[in-house]
Amino acid sequence: MRPANLICNFKMNIKNISFKPKLIGAIITALLAALFIKFGLWQMHKAEYKLSLQQQYNKYELNEAEELPRNFSNLDELRYKKVRVSGKYLPQYEILLDNQFDGERSGYYVITPLQIEGSKDIVLINRGWIEAAENHSQVPYVNTPISRQDIEGSIWIPSQKFYTLEKKSFQSASGKSWNKVWQNMNLTYFSEIVPMKTLPIVIRMSPNVEGGFARNWVRPDDRIETHLSYAYQWYGFAIASVLIYLYLSIHRIDRSIKRK
Repeated sequence: MRPANLICNFKMNIKNISFKPKLIGAIITALLAALFIKFGLWQMHKAEYKLSLQQQYNKYELNEAEELPRNFSNLDELRYKKVRVSGKYLPQYEILLDNQFDGERSGYYVITPLQIEGSKDIVLINRGWIEAAENHSQVPYVNTPISRQDIEGSIWIPSQKFYTLEKKSFQSASGKSWNKVWQNMNLTYFSEIVPMKTLPIVIRMSPNVEGGFARNWVRPDDRIETHLSYAYQWYGFAIASVLIYLYLSIHRIDRSIKRK
């Protein structure tokens, strides 16, 4: 006998209770439970990833700032490392990273390239957050000093996993065409359109350094409890779907009909 027939014909009588599972219900329940478990694992993975980032953050939290490293072969090891660097800003290649929030207020991160002193290389400096205008199409003015700057901060590695619908606008040779507002920090794209070597990192400016804006940097372990809560909810949905299926498969036997 085929497994489908076994499920459809299976009956378990306990006193006046009959258990009659349906094949289509079993399939739907199995798919839903698997989907809910997958979502739960996804949230659990996000929590574990943030916990690993927090451990890396703790590794450098109490350290003094060091000279900017020259070897960038292992970016994960450099993440959150405190560094210092000197040079001059290049405001013509400045970026306003859109859709950033400080509490409930929407705004931008101001990311300004710094040409490293004694080098032709540049490194991006995240100088902090500024509030957006009520008319979001209006690009806010940013005061960027052109004198020599001494910067201290921690290394941030931008994510390479994002999707964008924004139209890309390349820098012209004359330097007149520059899209200042970006939706994502695409470091690879930036290095392609700027005529200088760009280091594969961003430095988040320390709050005690002058020349920046609001710098309430979020700790890596932020919202870990939220991710865990979501994971447990998805697991609960998986268990609930199985219990609902079992409940709907149980029927009470009418004794009078059975005697007839």
